[in-house]
Amino acid sequence: MEKWYLMTTVVLIGLTVRWAVSLNSYSGAGKPPMFGDYEAQRHWQEITFNLPIKQWYFNSSDNNLLYWGLDYPPLTAYHSLLCAYVAKIINPDWIALHTSRGYESQAHKLFMRATVLIADLLIYIPAVVLYCCCLKEMSTKKKVANALCILLYPGLILIDYGHFQYNSVSLGFALWGVLGVSCHWDLLGSLAFCLAINYKQMELYHSLPFFCFLLGKCLKKGLRGKGFVLLIKLACTVVASFLLCWLPFFTEKDQTLQVLRRLFPVDRGLFEDKVANVWCSLSVFLKIKDILPRHIQIIISFCFTFLSLLPACIKLILQPSPKGFRFTLVTCALSFFLFSFQVHEKSILLVSLPVCLVLSEIPFMSTWFLLVSTFSMLPLLLKDDLLMPTVVTVMAFFIACATSFSIFEKTSEEELQLKSFSISVRKYLPCFTFLPRVIQHLCLMSIITMVLLTLMAVTLDPPQKFPDLFSVLVCFVSCLKFLFFLVYFNTVIMWDSKSGRHQKKIE
Repeated sequence: MEKWYLMTTVVLIGLTVRWAVSLNSYSGAGKPPMFGDYEAQRHWQEITFNLPIKQWYFNSSDNNLLYWGLDYPPLTAYHSLLCAYVAKIINPDWIALHTSRGYESQAHKLFMRATVLIADLLIYIPAVVLYCCCLKEMSTKKKVANALCILLYPGLILIDYGHFQYNSVSLGFALWGVLGVSCHWDLLGSLAFCLAINYKQMELYHSLPFFCFLLGKCLKKGLRGKGFVLLIKLACTVVASFLLCWLPFFTEKDQTLQVLRRLFPVDRGLFEDKVANVWCSLSVFLKIKDILPRHIQIIISFCFTFLSLLPACIKLILQPSPKGFRFTLVTCALSFFLFSFQVHEKSILLVSLPVCLVLSEIPFMSTWFLLVSTFSMLPLLLKDDLLMPTVVTVMAFFIACATSFSIFEKTSEEELQLKSFSISVRKYLPCFTFLPRVIQHLCLMSIITMVLLTLMAVTLDPPQKFPDLFSVLVCFVSCLKFLFFLVYFNTVIMWDSKSGRHQKKIE
């Protein structure tokens, strides 16, 4: 009873913070002609409600794809349609074809904010609570503290409630998928993850760990017996869920191809805006976009992405475990973010979710990463006038993590999960005992750098020759840190021993 009382309190705190952030302005408010992501979500409600399904993804006089055309999978469109039906009941002007473009009112803002909050309550928050309740070898208070820290993660709150999107839906489905396959509900877990992909195609960042973990389970059971049966059941579940989501778009070949073209717009180029990945950071010194043909850019990004995630995926197939699955989710998503084609700055949320899942296992490194992930989106957050909500939510999250997990006291080799690696190195270099101190100093330097760059971006005007100087610096510094985290998490995975009986895991 006490546990559920505490969890309810945590949920209320999470909801209060979310609603407080939502009281701020939103992306593109009062900025014609495009108005920003808030208008994109409203416009999709307008389109899905007023046009037949076969026209949702096609350019027409009623659906100008250059004005926030639908570019997410069918489940997002169905969600927009559901919200549109509710909007129609409250005020038909909110979704009137053509005339509702750029619609702005306090009532509509309240409605749109409520849709995000309800989605959180129905999908994301229950998944977080259940995940934390299922953590073994943890006291009730630690489980509650873990849930509080995850729900206070500032990146997701600022993007969904400040910038305005529905990332909590796809991330929530993905988390239900993690819960399912970790608790041996493999078919339900696969179904949930398929829903995540069919809501946002960027969930493909998590697809390889799901595939490798489930394949490893099948191989472990034996492909001539129970493993083969499980494989067939999983394949049927995936095919059936995709068929149900895509059924209206399978009526004609052109329909299917057009949706796919909208989901994977290679014409947009290697990256957009200022994103803290390798290609954007490298462009400061080498203009890859201008030097190499697009098809070569795609091949290079594919090769780097594939090679960087391959070792962890192979190990997960050979040694499937819930812990290995969670850490491989981190490295694969981070590899996609750093090296793949057409990356957005908000895609770092896809890395942050699995990092939240290992927060209780490596609190120091996880907290550090989650702070960096929020900082990496600083140019976007400042563009949306979210400085004060950013500062407040980051401080709240940091204090929650510091007090809940005593993060600064958990920097030993064992608590950083680097003991096996250090022992291996000490066979050849006996004096290799300084790694924890190096990591502590790097973290301190990282925090100081983030604070200084934030202050500079807020208080100083960039030189006229370099108007994007601070944005570029934020992305470049964040990218270097993400590369460090990629090496770190891969090291944890590759040197993880099987004697992890003292590790916290999900049944």
